[in-house]
Amino acid sequence: MELQNYPKFTPEMKKTHKILIPNMAPVQFRILAAVMEQAGYTCELLENCGSQVCELGLKYVHNDTCYPALLVIGQFLDALGSGKYDLDHTALIITQTGGGCRASNYIHLLRKALVKAGYPQVPVVSLNFSGLERDSGFPMTVPLLRKLLAVIYYGDLLAALRAQTEPYEVERGAAAACQERWLDTVCGWIHADRGWSNGEVKAAMPRIAGEFAAIPVRRVPKVKVGVVGEIYVKYSPLGNNGLEQFLRSQDCEVNLPGLMGFVQYCAYNPAETARLYGGSFLEKHMSDWILKYIEGMETVMIRVLEDNGYHAPLPFRELIKLTDGVIGMGDKMGEGWLLTAEMIELVRAGYENIVCAQPFGCLPNHICGKGMINKIRELYPQANITPIDYDPSATQVNQENRIKLMLAVGRERLAERQVVPHTGERTERSTPRPASVERRKKTAHAAV
Repeated sequence: MELQNYPKFTPEMKKTHKILIPNMAPVQFRILAAVMEQAGYTCELLENCGSQVCELGLKYVHNDTCYPALLVIGQFLDALGSGKYDLDHTALIITQTGGGCRASNYIHLLRKALVKAGYPQVPVVSLNFSGLERDSGFPMTVPLLRKLLAVIYYGDLLAALRAQTEPYEVERGAAAACQERWLDTVCGWIHADRGWSNGEVKAAMPRIAGEFAAIPVRRVPKVKVGVVGEIYVKYSPLGNNGLEQFLRSQDCEVNLPGLMGFVQYCAYNPAETARLYGGSFLEKHMSDWILKYIEGMETVMIRVLEDNGYHAPLPFRELIKLTDGVIGMGDKMGEGWLLTAEMIELVRAGYENIVCAQPFGCLPNHICGKGMINKIRELYPQANITPIDYDPSATQVNQENRIKLMLAVGRERLAERQVVPHTGERTERSTPRPASVERRKKTAHAAV
């Protein structure tokens, strides 16, 4: 079968086919699946993992391709070969960035792999905001876009609250249980076609944060670790060998920047491209409109986190400023300037121990990540950054040993500056963290 004759996902298949979703960000994608189900699609978020996933990817995708592509394709093929699905009524969905990243070409690699593996009848749906794959039968409408943005904020908030509560909880599992309850609640809202408007999201966020803040904790000093890197390897437990869980097992507080930051980065770049190189009036102003829409929810989430004693990320507009004199805004490949900005933000916020997760074959990501470490250390000597490569030949033991060396340095530094901690159990709202207090003081001063 020639590539141009690939099976199309038609509007009629919406009623007859189950769509399999690769699981990149488990929390955010669980709610995203609910959005698709509410829109009338039958979906399943894939949970299959293991060495056979990588082996299938290596079998049907050449070894020089991008590691995330290899894993996503391997996960799809492993699922199709499991016998769980009616192959004549199953479809796959994959994102396309529309930029210079090879992610835009994953879909073509996937279609070739499906033919080679004996599944030529399985259609592939493209989820993109760039007008690619217009025949996919999956139209990107404004209401759907608004719902997707809302659920990403829900996911980011739930992930951040659990990450900052769990290391200190008195009752083991309390934060995880709270996250699970709210995931079920939010998914229920989405299935009922509510909970996604600006007003509803803004009303729900304080309730969610309040429940996490009520969990009794002992605030003892712990090594704080930030995780940055290529979008898939950064979030996917399959792609990073369960990095976040491993760091938790090492008694660390983990800060994994939210997925919305990447969405804002993608929305902002067309306007910056127009400024630097020229572009259409429509592209620039569409970028501005999307960012302004997002900023309404962003402001609420930041305030809610701070009011409940949690560290909140910088507003996106402030994040942009961190790149001044460090990296050019025209650098938009391999997570580009965002990767550098996130490392700087984490160091400034006290998450000075950073794992930079990189697919071995992603040259742009190495430039924006590993290539910027010396400059960041020059500006922030406390930065303790370790780049970790992920690919089929890299062993998990070696990766974890390198991370343990980084953590050893972090623990030494923590011991040097440690003061006697207050270990009383928190039953009420905790005292806001220093970064939040400092930001509030600046805001108050500016208002005066």
